[in-house]
Amino acid sequence: MVVGEMVQETQLVIIGAGPAGYTAALRAAELGIKCMLVESMPKPGGTCLHVGCIPSKALLHAAEVIAETKAAENFGLSFGKPKLEIDKLRGWKESILDKLAGGIAGKCKSAGVEIITGNARFKDNRSVRVECPGESAVRIKFKQCIIATGSRPVMPKLFDIGSDKVMDSTGALALKDVPKSLLIVGGGYIGLEMGTVYAALGSEVTVVEMTDGLLPGVDRDLVRPLQQHLQSEFKAIYLNTKVTKIEESGKGIKAHLEGKDAPTELNFDRVLVSVGRRPNTDNMDLELTNIKMDEHGFIIIDEECRSSEKRIFAIGDVSGQPMLAHRAIRQAMVAAEVLAGKKSAFDNRVIPAVVFTQPEIAYVGLTDNEAKAKGIEVGTAKLPWSANGRAHTLAEPSGQTKILFDPVSTQVLGVGLVGPRAGELISEAAVAIEMGAVLEDLAASIHTHPTLSESIMEAAQSALSRIERQAKRETTTVS
Repeated sequence: MVVGEMVQETQLVIIGAGPAGYTAALRAAELGIKCMLVESMPKPGGTCLHVGCIPSKALLHAAEVIAETKAAENFGLSFGKPKLEIDKLRGWKESILDKLAGGIAGKCKSAGVEIITGNARFKDNRSVRVECPGESAVRIKFKQCIIATGSRPVMPKLFDIGSDKVMDSTGALALKDVPKSLLIVGGGYIGLEMGTVYAALGSEVTVVEMTDGLLPGVDRDLVRPLQQHLQSEFKAIYLNTKVTKIEESGKGIKAHLEGKDAPTELNFDRVLVSVGRRPNTDNMDLELTNIKMDEHGFIIIDEECRSSEKRIFAIGDVSGQPMLAHRAIRQAMVAAEVLAGKKSAFDNRVIPAVVFTQPEIAYVGLTDNEAKAKGIEVGTAKLPWSANGRAHTLAEPSGQTKILFDPVSTQVLGVGLVGPRAGELISEAAVAIEMGAVLEDLAASIHTHPTLSESIMEAAQSALSRIERQAKRETTTVS
């Protein structure tokens, strides 16, 4: 035994106290499993709470308020130019994180879950060593283990020039200042969300994306309204363009670009690199176990979230795509229940996704892109929000609801939304697909009027009417 090392034993140790880890701990405790929760950050909550989902949504709300006050001038309400107190905004954001972290810690204490702060490394397939700041290390011997260590931003060597003017998403969320000009490398959801925030706060935002469209892989019908809006909010969007080099120049950063319509050089006060995330599976000595990983560093698991080392489970970002907190939470429930001897599996049909820009984009299930790639024949129902009364009262009639369905059975296969509160609406579609709903189920279910959710009902009704008309035409032709 290493000098200064304490030894503890537990039935279950969970490494990582983000949405996956703390959910698994609370569910396991509820099912009578003694567990310990190890977290490298000073407070529980993980990336999602401290440098991800929650702080970004807090800042996006501030951006939304600014946008709404500006748009209100169109119907006779003028509030004047917003005055930004950045320290107060940052403090408000931090207060939210502290409250939520305190809530998680309180729940764990009430459930009898011990939280240990430190970095965990495997010693073998039955124990981990936790280096605790300012205290003796702890060796934890376990019967079972759940790895829920999350992910971190990718910083390619091209951009890792040792300058504090080059940020990843964590740095951007710290909101140290509002640069006059900001280059965002990557047109994915993180880049566009942070671009929305900084543009609202006063930055001139330029986005560079290597592919031919923003949000690669997302349905173009959903992306189009967002892209049109961002072109008016951002200074520039360069598609089919890449950054070949960046260097410090005076008080800012000089970026060298390569693209059909892009200038060869541009200067910026700051650069945000948002080109993806990688799983936190390194620096854990996983090679001392029998855990198998894929070429991207994700831990390979089965539908019970069990790794190739049968006593060790993996949930959340470390277990593969999509790297979303709500997927992690569902996996946490499955892993805890399996450990308690219950029959449980991560067998969900779909996982919804939301881009919290203005307007929001939300989608679940099959997309047009996937249908074409897999050769799946689908029927499509679209309803523009220009036909929705509530959208007009919100002064946001440019949205759209889109439903993909099986043309024979009319089973709902996928739903996409673009517009305000799309993220709040998509769960109805997720439930519908999980339950195997058909168009009539959506069309015949009474939706409150006037609401944006009516667009789902009306899109389904529109599709059914079209099917009925087509059937009548075919009958007439045969006669």
